[in-house]
Amino acid sequence: LISRDVISPPITSPTAGAVWTVGQTITVTWNTTVIPPASQVTNPIGKIVLGHQANNSLNLDLDHPLASNFQLTDGQVDITVPDVEPRDDYIIVLFGDSGNTSPEFTIQQSASSS
Repeated sequence: LISRDVISPPITSPTAGAVWTVGQTITVTWNTTVIPPASQVTNPIGKIVLGHQANNSLNLDLDHPLASNFQLTDGQVDITVPDVEPRDDYIIVLFGDSGNTSPEFTIQQSASSS
C-alpha cells in the first residue's frame, strides 16, 4: 500500500479584513506547494463553503457550497458572492481530504441592493 497524505493547503485569498460585495466574482486562492503528487492524496477534489464565526462555531453552510468538484492542485477557483446578510466575521473553508479555514472577512450588500 502507498502511504497517502492528508493535505490542508493554506488559503491565501481572501485575506483578513477583505471586503466582498454580494454578486461580485471573487477568485479564492490557496498555496499548492504543500500538495504532494495526486497518487499520495486521499481526495484531490475540492469544495469551498461559506461560514461565519459565532458562539465558538464555524456555522458552515454545507448545503450551499460556493464551489465544488475542482482540483486542489488548481490553486484557485472563481466564486460568486452569494446574497447573504452583511457581517464582518465570514470565513470560507477549503475542503479536500481535510479542511482549511480562511481569516475573517466582510460581505456587504451591493450599492444597488441597498
